[in-house]
Amino acid sequence: VPDLDDQGLDPDPIKQFKLWFDEAGRAGVPQADAMALATATRDGSPSARMVLLKAVDDQGFVFYTSSVSRKGQELAINPRAALIFFWAELNRQVRIEGAVTRVSTEESDAYFATRPHDSQLSSLTSSQSEPIASRTELDQRFEQLKQQYEGRSIPRPPSWGGYRVQPEFIEFWQSRFARLNDRILYTHQQDGTWARTRLQP
Repeated sequence: VPDLDDQGLDPDPIKQFKLWFDEAGRAGVPQADAMALATATRDGSPSARMVLLKAVDDQGFVFYTSSVSRKGQELAINPRAALIFFWAELNRQVRIEGAVTRVSTEESDAYFATRPHDSQLSSLTSSQSEPIASRTELDQRFEQLKQQYEGRSIPRPPSWGGYRVQPEFIEFWQSRFARLNDRILYTHQQDGTWARTRLQP
């Protein structure tokens, strides 16, 4: 991978992200859509976990989860998040920070309808992040719902849906010799444009 040349980057970081994302896919990076999602409580206590990117456009980066999960509850009281993509095979990383909004009901319904049958059932089965006595109890609940909805469409749980991280900062990182890594930061401006800055490693 050549060094990260400022002039070779797209002025629009969303377009630049899509270029890198496509390159990661072509390079065979396992689960190139996996991203770390960091949220925080009202008082700033952080938590992080891996989720999957399901859509990206000019409005932001979309993932799906339960609103009653820990991340869903934290986003309800502190609707800001940070994302990290790390593609080790390409020695690249992308960091994203911004405000978070819920996607529309229609958008959540449309995506839920594309999920595999068992994944839809899983969304009904689990009260995400809540304690449960045993895995057996979870499996039994899944089997009960599987019989209940055999041959029927599965409704999207009201608590399950999409979230969109609307980027305010996007940083592209690429490793170089002697840890003299390239870091290019895009900052969203009030007029809708992006300012670009090279950061020291």
